[in-house]
Amino acid sequence: MSAALSASTAATAPPVTQRTALVTGAAVRLGREIALGLAHAGWQVAVHYNNSAAQALATAQECAALRASSSSSLASEHLIFQADLADESATRALLPKVVARLGKVDAVINNAALFEHDDVRSFSYASMAAHWASNTGAAIVLAQALHQHVIQRSQADAQGVVVNLLDQKLWNPNPDFLSYTLSKAALEAATTLLAQALAPQLRVVGVAPGLTLTSHLLSPEKFKQLHTLSPLGRSSSVQDVVSSVLFALNNHSITGTTLLVDGGQHLMKFDRDFSWM
Repeated sequence: MSAALSASTAATAPPVTQRTALVTGAAVRLGREIALGLAHAGWQVAVHYNNSAAQALATAQECAALRASSSSSLASEHLIFQADLADESATRALLPKVVARLGKVDAVINNAALFEHDDVRSFSYASMAAHWASNTGAAIVLAQALHQHVIQRSQADAQGVVVNLLDQKLWNPNPDFLSYTLSKAALEAATTLLAQALAPQLRVVGVAPGLTLTSHLLSPEKFKQLHTLSPLGRSSSVQDVVSSVLFALNNHSITGTTLLVDGGQHLMKFDRDFSWM
């Protein structure tokens, strides 16, 4: 992990012990960075993956190394959990598996997301259903499961936290990636509804990054150019997003709202998604 990330996470929250977070999609990209940031802050991290088993194990190993001073003796392979979040049965079984192996769960970070292109011309029920299941339904099911788990714990004051990763484009809409955008819009609404329905046992907070990581659709030069398109002259960095997740986890007064972490990109009008600009 970079020195900048270490400094950022350390400044956001003091080290904590005996808290466990399930991070979905933690094998690669932003989910991996969130998992490492939580581990650096003292969290035990349950690393969820679907197909990226080797990368998930590598993430778990790095998380364990960051918690080297921890008394936990669990091997890294016991910190990885496979589930296809498009499968409701597999999703419902996920958090109980983590609890059975790790003892308890204090937070769920809903990071995993399906991101496949469609628009109003290519839209289909199948595309909408696939995005809804992975991006919206799974997050709601995991919030349900965490709520039930917190109720069943013996501590009267136990409280869990759900952090939903959203997208600045919900506040700056364009019609690209239609099914993805609709699924994230539903998740943003669910963040409010879950916060209302599952209090006081659960807090539910959204974190909406701007353009943070490049992809195969953008060259390094194009990514660098697009990253500067914001009122602050830069969009979100990985460190910014990790710090915001930690802030949401540690601030006990925040629920039912979303932190926009995008350098102000949501204040600008983009006619196309970054991937197609």
